[in-house]
Order: sequence, then C-alpha cells, then structure tokens
Amino acid sequence: MIWRLGAVAVAAIVALPLLGIVSSLFSGQGELWRHLVDTQLRDIVGNTIVLLLGVGLGTVVIGTGTAWLVTTCRFPGVGLLQWALLLPLVLPTYIIGYAYADLLAFAGPLQTSLRGATGWSRADYWFPDLGSAAGVAFLFTLVLYPYVYLAARASFLTQSQALLEASRILGNGPWRTFLRIGLPLARPAIAAGAALALLETLADFGTVQYYGVHTFTTAIYRTWYGMGNREGAAQISLVLIAIAVALILIERHSRGRASFAVASNLRHRSEPAPLPPVAALAALVACALPVLLGFVLPTVHLAQLALTSGAVTADHRFIGDGINSLILATLAAIIIVSLALFLSYAGRLVRRRALNRTIEFASLGYAIPGAVIAVGVLLPLAVADRGIDLLSRGLFGLPTGLLLSGTAFALLLAYTVRFLAVGIASIAPGLAAIDPAMDASARVLGARPNQVLRYIHMPMLRAPALTAGIIAFVEVLKELPATLLIRPFNFDTLAIGVFRFASDERLAQAAVGAIVIVLVSLVPVILLSHAVAAGSPARGQFTSSPPDP
Repeated sequence: MIWRLGAVAVAAIVALPLLGIVSSLFSGQGELWRHLVDTQLRDIVGNTIVLLLGVGLGTVVIGTGTAWLVTTCRFPGVGLLQWALLLPLVLPTYIIGYAYADLLAFAGPLQTSLRGATGWSRADYWFPDLGSAAGVAFLFTLVLYPYVYLAARASFLTQSQALLEASRILGNGPWRTFLRIGLPLARPAIAAGAALALLETLADFGTVQYYGVHTFTTAIYRTWYGMGNREGAAQISLVLIAIAVALILIERHSRGRASFAVASNLRHRSEPAPLPPVAALAALVACALPVLLGFVLPTVHLAQLALTSGAVTADHRFIGDGINSLILATLAAIIIVSLALFLSYAGRLVRRRALNRTIEFASLGYAIPGAVIAVGVLLPLAVADRGIDLLSRGLFGLPTGLLLSGTAFALLLAYTVRFLAVGIASIAPGLAAIDPAMDASARVLGARPNQVLRYIHMPMLRAPALTAGIIAFVEVLKELPATLLIRPFNFDTLAIGVFRFASDERLAQAAVGAIVIVLVSLVPVILLSHAVAAGSPARGQFTSSPPDP
C-alpha cells in the first residue's frame, strides 16, 4: 500500500505542471488570440509544419541509411563510424545553430576564403542562407538524426542474417532486400526515433529565436516576458502539448499490434558483407558526411573561436555559470534516478494496470517542450506563493515574497518533470531483467520490500542507474527554455550564458560555454554506443522494439 500511494503521490506532483496549464483555459484570452491570428499565427503554423516535415524526412533518411550501412556492410572505417555517427547528439541544437551562423556569415571563414581564392565580390556568387524554417530544419537534422540511427541500428542488429541471405538467394539485390526485409522489420524502431527527433524539434527555443523563425516556443516566451501574460503563455502551451501528444499517438499507431520477433533458430548472424571499392567509397562518404557536418565542423570552429579570440580568459562569468550548472545538474540527476528507481520498483511490486498507467503518465514530461514545462511549473507555484504570503500576513503580519516560484526549487521541479522519463527508460528494463524468483526467495526469508530493493536490486542496478544519472545530468546541462523562463534573478547556467552571448553576437565568448557542454556530453554518447553494441545477438538480446506496458 505504501509503495502504491507513494507512486501515485509522485505522479501527482509531476502532473502539477499539466494541471496548471489546463487551468489556463478558464482565463479569457480572446484578445491575445486575435492578436496572434492577425500578426504571427500563420507564420508560426507554417514554420512548425516545415520544421516537422523537414526534420522528420531528413532524420529518417540519414539515420536509417547510415544504420543499415554500418550494420550490414563492411567498408573502410566502419568500426569508427559505428560510434562516431552518434557524436552530433552531444551538440544542443542552439549550439550548432550559433556555430553555422558564424561559419556561413559574409565575414565568416568560408565566404572570406571563397572571395580570397576567386576574387569575387558578394554579388558574384550565391551562398546558402539558413535564416528560414527550411534552413533551421537542416540544422536540426544534422543534430537529431542520431535518435533514428540509434533506434534503427539496434533493430538491424537483432535481425537475422538468414532472412537477409534468403532474400538474396531469391533474387533480391541489396537495395530490394533492404526495402522488403530490413526496413519493414525496423519500422517501429525508426518511428520511435523519428518521434523523439520531432519532439526535440518542437521543444527548441534557442535556435529558432536566434534565426528569427517564429514558432510556438518563441510565442510562449514573448507572451510571457513581452506581454507579462502567464495565462496566455499557458494557453499557447496547450497547442504544443496537443502536437506532442499527436506525434506520440501517430508513433504508437504506426506500430499497431504487429509482432516483430524473430524465431530463435533464425537469430544467427554472419559477418557483414564486404562492399566493392566504388560502393565502399560511396558508403564511407555517406556515413562520414553527417559526422563531419553535424559534429566535426561546428566543434572545430567553436574551439578555434574560443582559443584564438582570447575568450577563454576574457570573461570569468562562465566560472560561476559552470558551478551553477554542475550543482543543478547533479541535484537533478540524483532526484531523477531516485524517483525513477522508486516508481519502477513500485510497478514491480504492485502489478496493477492502473499503477502502470500512472507511471506512464509520470513519464509524459519528456514529450513536452521545456517552455511548456516552465509555464506549467510556475502557475501552481505562484498560487502556492500567494497562499503562503496571505497566511503569513494574517498570522504574523509578515510578507514572505516568492518562496517557491523563481527559485532553484522550481528549476529542479521542472527538470524532474522534463527528464524523469530518461531515468525510468534506463532503470525499468534493468529491473525487469532481474529474476522475480530472487524477490520471492528474499521475501520467504523475511526481507521487507525496501530491504529487497536495497540489498538485492540496487547492487544489480548500478550500471543502469549510472547511465540514467549521466544522461539526466547532461540533459539538464543542455536545457535552455525551462531554465531561461524559471531561473532565479541574476542566476545563470552554462546554457544561459551561451544563449546570452550569442544573442549579443559575441560568438567567441559563447563558444567557451558551448565547448564545455560538448566535452561533458561526450561521456553518455560513449555509453550509448556500448549499450547498442551490447544489444547485438551475440550478447543474447533480440528485442527490436519494447512493448507497451
């Protein structure tokens, strides 16, 4: 009973932001919506559609194609590319946006070198401009395709080579085998990866704000700070929630009730097929280009800016920002891992569909953009602050001010709501892999549930818990929209510092914080790469897509 009530209580706390947003429906915002319809709504909807279509198509093509090549083919550099293709995942979207803005600028290194080599003037040549929804979609694709790559490669690793060889024997070439066998079997995983990429696209604020592309996140920020209208920002947030929920439902519908398991006698894998020289070169270029454009080029440029401009020592504010980021990310990671462990174990103890749905609901925050989480967190906390202030004035005659909203507590609550799903996604599978007979044996010997968790499960869950903690740490380190809206006065983080300098066109200073974020984020990418390799049939794991609870 205690575990069930505790799980429900945690889910209720996580649900507070959603309830706060829904409560905004009772406030009249007709004038705000008329203003949006007359001025921005058409651009916002059009840009959102372009971003979703562009990122969806781009990530599926790049992520699926590269995953198939490095999994089923052998060519020079394939071993390096298998993990290098994940590297763009460490770059937050706003950081690659800042890097390419400087790289492609008229006074940037690319155009300057081009004019120096050819003697052309600006009117003599055309150069791509990323200051549009299509350009921003291209940048997002470079950073977000690893979501699809990661899911697709894990699926391709589980597919039987015997099935692929049978297709080849029946006269299907490599391309037709991929389209008729490999791609249909990997479809659920690809859809899940694409859904994550699209959710991250919806959540972005820094990049679209910097390039002047109007989206729902920029409308939320302007309504909140420009107009001082929290309720109006909450109502706009409901539109983003509706889009996010629609994406999740589309992804689940694409899976349907189809089964994608492979018979045990077909799980044997043979060596990847070697490619002839021309095809091997084409595969090498196709797999190396996303890494070059999505990680190497922007990272090298940012490092060069930071080192050659003297920005590393020019501004000491990054020291304070870094300390704030480390403290917040560490506390948030501890909270997230602890709650994820509690909820996962409660679901193991209380095998009730209602409780499983409650835990699923607690994980919904990852599908909601950070700007929406920020609005939802501050609305109920503001009500609580007003209630505490009125009570204190009535009882003691003393005002309390803001005790909850606009504090580090509000930030930690927002991070927990946003990234609790990261912890559950890492810990729940590890807990499910533990034989229930171990629980039963311990209970027969008189151990209570908390003792079973402490002495049996926790030692066995060190690796999943560490992975969850590191990923949560890095996600918090990169989070911008929620931090920008909720942070206490005169309290900045590395992400805020990068955004502040970039907004002032001081990209050399912004590059310092960006490089720090990138270096720290490399750790979970290496862990993810090992996790994918561990999912190969040689290690005994064959699930291509986790079933719904």
